[in-house]
Amino acid sequence: MPKTILITGATDGIGLLTAKTLAAKGHNVLLHGRSSAKLAAAAKEVGGTPETYSADLTRMADVHAMAAEVRKSHTRLDVLINNAGVLKLGNPTTKDGYDARFMVNTFAPYVLTRALLPIIPKDGRIVNLSSAAQAPVDLDALHGRKQYDDMEAYAQSKLAITIWTRALAKELADGPVVVAVNPGSLLASKMVKEGFGIAGNDLGIGAAILRDAALNPSFTAASGQYFDNDSGAFANPHAAAMDETHSTAVMDGIHAAITHLG
Repeated sequence: MPKTILITGATDGIGLLTAKTLAAKGHNVLLHGRSSAKLAAAAKEVGGTPETYSADLTRMADVHAMAAEVRKSHTRLDVLINNAGVLKLGNPTTKDGYDARFMVNTFAPYVLTRALLPIIPKDGRIVNLSSAAQAPVDLDALHGRKQYDDMEAYAQSKLAITIWTRALAKELADGPVVVAVNPGSLLASKMVKEGFGIAGNDLGIGAAILRDAALNPSFTAASGQYFDNDSGAFANPHAAAMDETHSTAVMDGIHAAITHLG
């Protein structure tokens, strides 16, 4: 049966390739991007008439508006893939004073997920893009009071999304499934090219695991788990994600930041 699947960051890289392959299988794919022009190009590449949603994930108002638009058009969303992410930016500080890595990679997907939960069924799935790069979260960095270099900020934001994946899975014990996935290290995405100056590995590696996380029965009982596609198996994330004291502090920080951002 065709599924309705929203993919953030679907105008290039893993997000676009995942959207193309899911659409080719007959699924109803909803595409998110920041640029209307890139969204139009992505929709043409995906084929058919996919819905598109434009939102700047560094702006919480845009996140809320997109969620409202999706809910207006749909009473059921089978899968949400929080794929959008940023690493290297000329100016990583948002107008609200937060690091854009935390905004896009951690806060925005949390707020979007919360806003869409009423239309995600119990047998639905929420797939969060984590990374092999994870580092303990400095709460001052989380709140924009301290700056780190690109890779450190990125790694902290990816640990933070992994932590809230685990927390949300505990809350939603009866479903939907919530999983964190490292799609594979140094894949041939725009982020890798800009951040590391290398071509990267086959994007299909990442798209394949996102399709599995969205649809494969092997993920049905995996809520709260972390899948490491470098090893091809479920694994423990960074030890800091397993530390209850650290995880509680990070979740408190996320809630405080989101409340402040409105």
